Amino acid sequence: MIGKLYGVSLGPGDPDLITRKAWALLHTSARWAYPVKKKNGVSYALNIAIRADLTMPADALELIFPMTHDKAILAKYWLQAAHMVIEILHQGQDVIFLVEGDASTFSTFQHLAKTVRVLEATLQIETIAGVSSLQAAAACATMPLADTDDTVAIIPAGYGIDMISTLLDDFDTLMLLKVKPILDDIIILLRDKNLLESSCFIEKAGAPEERIISNIDSLYGEKVNYLSLIMVRNPHRIRGTMLRGCLKK
Repeated sequence: MIGKLYGVSLGPGDPDLITRKAWALLHTSARWAYPVKKKNGVSYALNIAIRADLTMPADALELIFPMTHDKAILAKYWLQAAHMVIEILHQGQDVIFLVEGDASTFSTFQHLAKTVRVLEATLQIETIAGVSSLQAAAACATMPLADTDDTVAIIPAGYGIDMISTLLDDFDTLMLLKVKPILDDIIILLRDKNLLESSCFIEKAGAPEERIISNIDSLYGEKVNYLSLIMVRNPHRIRGTMLRGCLKK
């Protein structure tokens, strides 16, 4: 028998958002695996499970995924993690990879799963859906992510101010992830477009350290956490009418 790899979504921070399916898997004999940025580092995903009053198994597997944009370095660690997981699967044991947020949304799990498939295409892999930071942030901020025929765009802020500016004009809601590196530039853009009042900053949605800031201008010059996003609703967007699947101005 060969084990199965699961990407288990735990939600963005609040243990109560763990789904029943994920909860059931966490109580099986499957081997836990969790991501860290460096050896013996802190795992945000693992912390969610622990705050759910679960006890980390003694044989839980730490997998290192460093914070870098160097593709060669990333490939090395993805390959190393995949080999470690495959070895356990061949021992007939299931592996559940703990994922913060949703395993299909900007998740490290997808890199791991892709690498495992490249090495052994016949291995079974299953993604357990969960609540992403996007839905949690909208709920925390009491702002609708989408309403009626609204359009929504979701991008990492690293795409740059020009792209953000274009999307603000084209979509009713813009979710900007990982805003830390260019937060000041985003604030200036929102100020120029008169969108500060319809924007909200959310940091660590659902976690004990959660912060919700509606006065985004007050964050100018502040160093924020990596797990931060900005939600923008654009009441000024000019709408067209849908005609045979095309937007007609």
